[in-house]
Parts: sequence; C-alpha cells; structure tokens
Amino acid sequence: MRDVAVIGVGLIKWGELWEKSLRTMFAEAGLNAVKDAGVDHIDSMYVGCMSSGLFVDQEHLGALCADYLGMGPIPATRVESACASGGVAMKAGFIEVASGMSDIVLVGGVEKMTDVDGAGATYALAAAADQEYEVYNGVTFPGLYAMMARAHMQKYGTTRKQMAHVPVKSHDNGYLNPYAQYQMKITVDQVIGAVKVADPLTILDCSPITDGAAAVILCPLTMAKKLSKKRPVKIAGIGHATDTIALHQRKDITWLDACERSALAAYKMAGVKPTDIDLAEVHDCFSISEIMAIEALGFVEKGRGGPATEAGETAIGGRIPINTSGGLKSKGHPVGATGVAQICEITSQLRGESGPRQVKGAKCGLTQNMGGTCASSVVHILEVA
Repeated sequence: MRDVAVIGVGLIKWGELWEKSLRTMFAEAGLNAVKDAGVDHIDSMYVGCMSSGLFVDQEHLGALCADYLGMGPIPATRVESACASGGVAMKAGFIEVASGMSDIVLVGGVEKMTDVDGAGATYALAAAADQEYEVYNGVTFPGLYAMMARAHMQKYGTTRKQMAHVPVKSHDNGYLNPYAQYQMKITVDQVIGAVKVADPLTILDCSPITDGAAAVILCPLTMAKKLSKKRPVKIAGIGHATDTIALHQRKDITWLDACERSALAAYKMAGVKPTDIDLAEVHDCFSISEIMAIEALGFVEKGRGGPATEAGETAIGGRIPINTSGGLKSKGHPVGATGVAQICEITSQLRGESGPRQVKGAKCGLTQNMGGTCASSVVHILEVA
C-alpha cells in the first residue's frame, strides 16, 4: 500500500449562498484545490454529500460534479454517510490512491441547504436518525443531543456554563477564518441566554444551516514533491466505525463509542497516541458533542470535557487546540462538506498557512467527522511529511 499525501486544498466562503447552486459551489472549491495543488488533471473523484435529493432534488452527483468541474469523463462517485459523508469520501479517495488504482484523486464535499425552509431542512437532516423509532415519534437532532447533554450533566457534573464555553471558543477562532459563516464573537452569557431549542441547548449551542463546499487533492507521497510546490501532508492513519443508529439502543448515551473505536483504529495505523496530536478538528454539531468527542478521542479523561474546555485547554495556545477553523458552530455545517473542510484546516495548519489561527509548531493533526448521534464516525490523522 502506497503512502498518501494531501497536496491541494480548496474552500469557498460558507453561508447562505443564494446566488450559487450546488454544482457551482462544488466546481469553485474543486478548482481552488486543483490550483493549490498545481496539477493539470485528476484521475478520479469522490463527492461527499448527505442529502442533495431532499435539499435540491438532485441526485447522480458523481457525473454532475465531474461535468461542471470540467473533468469528465473521469470516474466519479458520490459517497453518503449522513454528516460524515465528507470524511468517508476522504477514506474512499485515500484507498484509491493507496491501492494504486489512481495517482491523482480529488475528494470534495458539498451541500446546498438553504433552498428549503426550516421544516424542509429539519426533515432532510432527520433522515440520518432512526425513522421508525426516533423520527416517527417526533424526536429531532437537537432533542437527541439535549438528552445526551442532560445525561452527561447528571453523570459527570458538566455544567451549563462549561458547555457554553465550546461555542464561545469556536466563534473566537471562526472570527479569524475568512471562510467562516459566522465571523463574530459571542459570550458565555449570550449562549446561555439565547433562545432555547431543546433544554439545555440554546440556538447558540447548535451548528447552523449552511451552503458550502470543500475539496482536497490526494496523490502518492512519492509523487507529491514533483507535483506541487506546497509542503506535502501525509495521511498517516484512518479509523472508521459505526454504532446503533437509535440512541435508546446504546449502553451509555454519554459516551461516543463509534468515535472511540474509529480513533483507536486511526492511532494504531498511524503509530501515535492522543498525546502526540497537536490539534484537532472535531464534529461540534452541538456544544455537548465536542465535549463528548474530546473525551472519546482520549484528549481528556472521561467526564472532563467540560472542565477542560472552561479552563482553556482546547483554545488556540492551550494544551490541545480544538476546531481552530471555528468548527461546525462558527465556520458552518454544510453537512456533506464538513469532513473535507476539516482536512483542509489541518492541512493548512501543518503547512503553517493559517495566519492568526496558526498553532505554533504543529506537526500532527486529527479530524473527527460523525453522522447522526455518532452512529458513524471517521477519524483521519495527518502528519507533516
């Protein structure tokens, strides 16, 4: 199996992009990645997208995106794993390059979420939950994560204030990210006092509805320096796991088992430990999800996610910076694109190109992308080559 490197990244400004369609967003991000990599062609392509059929009535994205990127007739495949679609697309692209089937592969993620109203978006996103046991009975993802938050608070003493520090930190970082949907700072009091969505979560605990796209270019590590002038970043480890899709079927709703399992597999493949990771992008769809993710990833002890966040351990300059991009909360969450954008952020950090968000001396970074209430989770570990 060949070593695989990221040699190009491409993003667009995320937000409510009324003037752009799904295809034009993907093409813009893809061309930005091609330009960043300095390549003149790609051999194959993967597109992460959760629910284009429900959001914009468009399926068959492999052919569509290859066409509008101007790369047809290359093989192109759409990948779906709910909010982990982008991360799983990355895994597929990695396998294609590592196996020798292709040398230069573009992995993109895209979602156009604002062409439907709030009820339509809720309906589309609920497709990632258990339709028979959860959605039919009226449960939404804010409701599911609120139950997880309440259980975590009861079991470990996590406080409402500690959870509020998650979006505050994310907005501090996103304020410095020109691609972020919400470049604004918020306070703990604003988070706690905002409109309730599902107790204890307020609107400022929840990731937004977002239009956006992201793309990366992969190639064999041995070819990276020949193809690009940019510092190559090696994909050192990948882990992928699933859990029960229904929350009520789990032994412990305060623990993200699929996150832990995918992390352990990635650590083993990369030959590293949690203490070797310099920074991470994790799936903070809700404040509690980041707290639970950093515990399952082994960055803090079980139950210490809240206190560690409040103490500043996860801030830039802290012990383990989390979501330097602004995360899903500030950067935005176009669900199919999130996992790919996480790779873009870690790659930029390891190249030393993140400007005021730069983590000094970063050599090893991690991304964790999950679907639903972590019914699927994929972890990537990247290193300076």
